[in-house]
Amino acid sequence: MNRLIIAASLLTLATSSALATGSHSGGHEKKMAVGQPGDAAAATRTIEITMMEKDDGSMVFEPVMLNIKKGETVRFQLTNKGETDHEFVMDDHKSNQKHKKAMEKYPDMEHADANAIRLESGKSGEIVWTFSNSGKFEFACLIPGHYEAGMRGDLTVDAKSASN
Repeated sequence: MNRLIIAASLLTLATSSALATGSHSGGHEKKMAVGQPGDAAAATRTIEITMMEKDDGSMVFEPVMLNIKKGETVRFQLTNKGETDHEFVMDDHKSNQKHKKAMEKYPDMEHADANAIRLESGKSGEIVWTFSNSGKFEFACLIPGHYEAGMRGDLTVDAKSASN
């Protein structure tokens, strides 16, 4: 009987660990407050974003403010010029804070979200996104400690449509 209890406990522990470090997909492939994945052929411009640490210990995105027009499809070309992994996650503040708390609990969480990308030092990647809703959003690095070190920025989507 003790072996059965031990086996069941080990199975439960293994399953919990797999979930803790497994893939995170929040259903972001669909439309979100900040928009939805875009078609690369429809991108009207490319915005280059650099992720890095500064000598004073802060962590930053350059640029730190983005202005987009409602309906615009943008190609984000991201480069990690830092010495550690960084990520870029676009969402509303409330959703980013919820995601940040999950990252604090499971820092090795792997993402499968269209609105996010994680890059190792020296690596580059891209996100193509269509901004279907106007409002104030943010982009952030949600790796534990990075947001607090300054890795966040403002993303404003102007109500005036890109087609106007």
